Amino acid sequence: MATDTTAAQGGAWLLGDTDPAGVFTPEQLTEEHRLIGATTREFIDQEVLPKLDEMERKDWDAARALLRRCGELGLLGANVAEKYGGVDLDKVSSLIVSEEIARVASFGATFGAQANLCILPIYLFGTGEQKAKYLPGLVSGERTGAYALSESGSGSDALAASARAVAQPDGSWVLSGEKMWITNGGFADVIVVFAQADGGRFSAFIVEREFGGVSSGKEEHKMGLTGSSTTPIVLENVPVPAGNLLGELGKGHRVALNTLNFGRFKLGAMCTGGCKGAIGEAARYAAERRQFGHAIATFGAIRHKLGEMTARTYALESVTYRIAGLIDRAVAATGGADGGHDPKAVAEALGELAAEASIAKVFGSEVLDFVLDENVQIHGGNGYVRDYPAERHYRDARVNRIFEGTNEINRLLIPGMLVRRAVKGDLPLIPAAKRLQDEILLPPALADATAAAPLDDELRSVAAFKKVVLLVVGTAMQTYGEKLADEQEVLSACADLLIETYAAESATLRARAARAASRSHADLHVGAARVFVAGAALRIEMAAREALAAMVEGDTLRTLLAALRRLLRATPVNTVALRRELADAVVAEGRYSFH
Repeated sequence: MATDTTAAQGGAWLLGDTDPAGVFTPEQLTEEHRLIGATTREFIDQEVLPKLDEMERKDWDAARALLRRCGELGLLGANVAEKYGGVDLDKVSSLIVSEEIARVASFGATFGAQANLCILPIYLFGTGEQKAKYLPGLVSGERTGAYALSESGSGSDALAASARAVAQPDGSWVLSGEKMWITNGGFADVIVVFAQADGGRFSAFIVEREFGGVSSGKEEHKMGLTGSSTTPIVLENVPVPAGNLLGELGKGHRVALNTLNFGRFKLGAMCTGGCKGAIGEAARYAAERRQFGHAIATFGAIRHKLGEMTARTYALESVTYRIAGLIDRAVAATGGADGGHDPKAVAEALGELAAEASIAKVFGSEVLDFVLDENVQIHGGNGYVRDYPAERHYRDARVNRIFEGTNEINRLLIPGMLVRRAVKGDLPLIPAAKRLQDEILLPPALADATAAAPLDDELRSVAAFKKVVLLVVGTAMQTYGEKLADEQEVLSACADLLIETYAAESATLRARAARAASRSHADLHVGAARVFVAGAALRIEMAAREALAAMVEGDTLRTLLAALRRLLRATPVNTVALRRELADAVVAEGRYSFH
């Protein structure tokens, strides 16, 4: 039975067959969506790329000018109500903007700090007065923003901040402390700052540089993103008005976590854009570069790389658009006071889909790393020198596995959030795991002898992947109980299972929809999904075997491994031929293209 994906319940996709009608895909983009993409793409090509060298020389006036152009084009206020200067578009629109801007990663970081990390928390949690005061200037780009959560001592435990906010008799605050690795730190006018208020109540504040006592440290010498500003922010007895407390006192974690959830989802989208750009670069280079009398694009080893890059990017793109559709559907179902995107509804949707946002972040950053590494390899020696952009892309992308919470932290969060929901009774994970245990004890079912339609095998594989997740997560909950949170290796393996399964289902459902609609590239959709699912099956088996061996032994382990083999039984796929078809298509077009 298909689950009701119209409700956008986090983790619900794991517990049954997903209704394809509830899955948004890039093929459903409207003309308005395509126009937004074209506008952003033109802006990047004609205005941002020519300024990249200036920004890499730390010319922040150039960065500020480009942010103002973003404001003029409506890019900074895509998800902000019109009464605050925004254009009130859906999350799919903001995803499209992020994809295009990510082609220049340094400016993507600058843009993201403004639109996602400064504007968003004020829009979601600010009072009417705060939004009226700060959003118009930030959305227009006349004022620049930053987000100051990280500290050198707190690391991944961001809520353990040492910055302090001391209450004054008139209700105002005095902030002191030092924040680290702040994007836009060298020139931001408005900064969302997190500090421990009196009594250790973690809270958020809107701080203006003009308040006094706010200074920027030296620019960090970074591996990548050298065209973006990253500095410490030093707060020395900064006077902050009472009205600049953002959200509730002691509830700064709500501001931080919801902002991070959105940032993680958007980072996945930006990684998609980076992958698409790199595939185009690699395909064009492979078509032009000749060795032994032939274009290297004709060599099997290069076709393998291009095909795998394309298949993984297809799965990532499918994941991010699926999540955007779920957020939009959840928000639309509530109506709302601030235009079509009521801040409260957005915050609730982001909280509900927190695990999926982390999946987008981890999967996106690691697929991008894979694609960019292969891009360097396809360029050979030219990929290692600055005459070609491949090496810059490679350096710029490395931080994505650290941004928005490290991938290690997010891997703990993904299964952890679902387990907590299951224990509370919000997600029927435990009954599903128990049903699977009973199923494992039954004799193997006879194979279906009917002829399989394209992707039927992949859908069966996805259903099997979900059972593997239930098998491993159920065993972990049974083995460790409340101490599961301490078993980081097992949780990380569970996260890998969840990531691969969600991506495989997203790619397969998208390809099935493309085929049903008889789209011109339908065969490529099918090929990309089949390649990804075949690879996911191998990765899932390896992660599951490792996790089970860490938890049980003897006859119990042998029983569970036998069940694993039975669940993952599938017909081998000729992925060599499929990758060649994908590679030939991107070389022929000189770009990644499925629609």
